[in-house]
Amino acid sequence: MKSKNNIHTLAHQYVVNDPLHQLFDAVNAISVQGYDEQRRVIYWNKGSEVLYGYTKSEATGKKIEDLIIPSDLQEVVIAAHTHWITKGIEIPAAELTLRDKNNNDVSVFSSHVMFINQYGIKQMYCIDIDLTDVKQAQEQAMFREKMLETIFEAIPDLFFVMQEDGKILDYQASSSSSSNLYALPQQFIGSSMFDLLPDDVSSKFRKNISQALSQKQMVSFQYELTMPLGVVYFEARINHVSQYQQVMVIIRDITEQHKAEELIRKQAYYDNLTSLPNRFLALDRLSHMLFEAQRNKGHVAVLFIDLDNFKKVNDSFGHELGDKLLVKSAARLQQVIRKEDTIGRLGGDEFIVLLRGINSHYNAIDIAEKLLKSFTSPFKIEGRELVLTMSIGVAMYPENGDTASDLLRNADTAMYQAKALGRNSYSFFTPQMNVVIQRRLAIEEQMQGALQRNEFELHYQPQLDVKNKHVTGAEALLRWYNPVLGNIPPDEFIPIAEHNGLIIPIGKFVIKQALQFLKKWQNQCFNKGQHHKYTMAVNLSPSQFRDTSLLSFIKDTLSELDVKAKYLELEITEGVLMNAKLNINDTLQEITKLGIKLSMDDFGTGYSSLSYLRQYPFNVLKIDRMFINGITSKKEDCNLVKATIAMSHSLGLTVVAEGVETKEQLVLLGELNCDFVQGYYFSKPLPEELLLDFSPRFL
Repeated sequence: MKSKNNIHTLAHQYVVNDPLHQLFDAVNAISVQGYDEQRRVIYWNKGSEVLYGYTKSEATGKKIEDLIIPSDLQEVVIAAHTHWITKGIEIPAAELTLRDKNNNDVSVFSSHVMFINQYGIKQMYCIDIDLTDVKQAQEQAMFREKMLETIFEAIPDLFFVMQEDGKILDYQASSSSSSNLYALPQQFIGSSMFDLLPDDVSSKFRKNISQALSQKQMVSFQYELTMPLGVVYFEARINHVSQYQQVMVIIRDITEQHKAEELIRKQAYYDNLTSLPNRFLALDRLSHMLFEAQRNKGHVAVLFIDLDNFKKVNDSFGHELGDKLLVKSAARLQQVIRKEDTIGRLGGDEFIVLLRGINSHYNAIDIAEKLLKSFTSPFKIEGRELVLTMSIGVAMYPENGDTASDLLRNADTAMYQAKALGRNSYSFFTPQMNVVIQRRLAIEEQMQGALQRNEFELHYQPQLDVKNKHVTGAEALLRWYNPVLGNIPPDEFIPIAEHNGLIIPIGKFVIKQALQFLKKWQNQCFNKGQHHKYTMAVNLSPSQFRDTSLLSFIKDTLSELDVKAKYLELEITEGVLMNAKLNINDTLQEITKLGIKLSMDDFGTGYSSLSYLRQYPFNVLKIDRMFINGITSKKEDCNLVKATIAMSHSLGLTVVAEGVETKEQLVLLGELNCDFVQGYYFSKPLPEELLLDFSPRFL
């Protein structure tokens, strides 16, 4: 009876019908409990019944520690409540693990508030939010995170999460894949993937990430990196996670796969004995060369090679020695061809050489002769010295066919023609080409001894001052008359002289003859009371720069003839400048130190003339006749010449226009401020006796 009175007293003092209780009574999702100063329940809403399992009647009047507080927390809770009541120290909100009626754990986020009711009595309310679902979600997330860590550790891939601009946000690397990290792990987060990789690999990543962003689908590509243990090959897969504006990159080491594919590829496309491209690969490359040549209107040469009498080697010494001879033959052939060319083995003792981007049949002749020459020394195999020769058939694109099969067949036909001519030789497919070969051989034969027979002669083309209309000098041009072949044009015999090395003595002959005439010409000028002195321009070929005695010869000749260096002008073309093996810059600097003028000849016909003008110490620039021809009829040619003259003057260069043939051209060049001119309008190249009496007449 006493207990009932207590409950009634509690109800009378604490349970008031206010809006706050009405709100809590209406909420089932949140547990709200009220306690008096002795921690007895004075309020227990429906949410508390649901969360803890106690009904309102079961809970009312009971102390909190006897209901839902675990034993290990009871002292803490009692102390905290007491301190709030007596000292005003609030109980902070916290995440707690309590218990329900069935003694099960209940995870809650508990907040507390203290009120003083209308009776002046303190009463504390606890607001508990059930965290069971949150805890389960957290546990599930932790499980998944652990599972992902296990998966990442088990998979030998690298994983990167990046922003769309390449900035790395996160990465995962297993212990087995961490050796494939190109940079230190601490460098990754916050850095750009593009900055950490070599330029060529970075460029691939940029391109493929951009593709993934635009196509909205996964893209993949392969790349390679030089690591401490060697070259490693990778495959990268990129996927755009658009909802987060991020990029996922998965990188796998495919080195072993690459090696396996390379082995399969080598077996499929390369000859097992010589490691040269086999017939299939060689013809495939030929098809690509033909496509490129067709697009660029270029030329391709196919050289079909058959080793002479190779069957006798196999029959006499056995196939094992014959195979060794084939390997050594392949090595010698490889030493001759250029990097851009291809040599392959068709089978047996037959080889094929493919020449890319050649200018004319002369290039093919040059390679064919080098191939023949490479076999002049004996092969040393198993204590034997074996002499081997070859027969070469040559077919040219587009003259002899426009497909790989046509060119191969025609080169094969030409090879049999070379066999018929006596072996150890080469033959072109067309009779016209063979006429060229015979002509070349005849020129080369007659060139031997031509200097001694005094067959070479210099003619001189006058150069005139555009403003003052007087002769300032001349360009020395070589002419050759042979009693057997007649007059042979320079563009025909000079390439042959370059090839056989005779250009060196011929070039010295030209320099000495030109300077001797210059001395005579200047003396005549002095005797006539004229005060200006003529200059002499002489062309230098690439081969002359290989002559280590060139500079000393020029210096000695100038001294011997008492001609000042400033009156000599050496003309060089880009063919000289493009040969990096000649130490061009040092030689040109030495020429300049002597006081000799340097002239860039045929300007505008090459690819890098502007860079050469900045790089080398030129004094004179000669505009090629191909531009002068059109200056009065083509606006673009006129504008180009005008710009060239202005640019040259800004660089301190004197300008000479070649190939002037009309008065209109001369007048226009004067208006464009060109310095000097030469061409048939004034005179064709003259022998020295005619040049001494030459007086220009302007029509």
